[in-house]
Amino acid sequence: MTVVSPLTGGPLDAVVLDWGGTLTEHVEVELIDMWRVAAERIDPDRAAELTDQLIAIEAAAWAKTTTTMRSSRLMDLLLEAGHVLDVDVAEAVLHAAQEAHLDAWTPSIRHRTDAVPTLRRLREAGLKVGMLSNTHWPRSFHEQFLERDGLDGLIDVRLYTSEIDWVKPHIQPFATVVQRLRVPMERCVFVGDRPIDDIQGAVEAGMSAVWVRNDHTPGDPSDAHAVIDALSELPGVLGLA
Repeated sequence: MTVVSPLTGGPLDAVVLDWGGTLTEHVEVELIDMWRVAAERIDPDRAAELTDQLIAIEAAAWAKTTTTMRSSRLMDLLLEAGHVLDVDVAEAVLHAAQEAHLDAWTPSIRHRTDAVPTLRRLREAGLKVGMLSNTHWPRSFHEQFLERDGLDGLIDVRLYTSEIDWVKPHIQPFATVVQRLRVPMERCVFVGDRPIDDIQGAVEAGMSAVWVRNDHTPGDPSDAHAVIDALSELPGVLGLA
């Protein structure tokens, strides 16, 4: 069955969604608990100070990807933190990871309650589903949450920028996920919460884009072909309802 969508003005083959803030609920600092555990291991007497420094180093790493669009990886971040603080941050984090599952540190990471039924509806309509996330965390970190909440079997292709050279809004991540889905760019819709990384990047890559309305991400979402307040609205704007 061919889906004809008002967004693409023709056939629609696939939908690709962002992860943080789109499939998940927005949280300001997703991994503060992990940095706190690492800081406690490094120096319990300076744990609060070190936690703040580690959070600042992570924020600086994200700022760098924003200006260069070059991807970042967890080990690069840990090595940079070790250099700045003159301690072995990598060892502290990896030891902490052996003692406590990341899921236990970050109960704030929750997928939207309408994520599973929405993805099921897309697949029932015959659409392929992809996910594209700007992240320096390895695949295993994200996959555990998808598995925990039952989303892993509903997403055909999952691409993390920690595995490639560039981050959104660079065209490469969009081109790569579409290539792996084996669909034409113009027959794919991207869904995200960030006006620049997600919406502007997808449109410039040649995709239609749906913005998940929010007040926590900067930028102008006027390039979006549609705006939704909840994922449950997505099938309707795609012409499936």
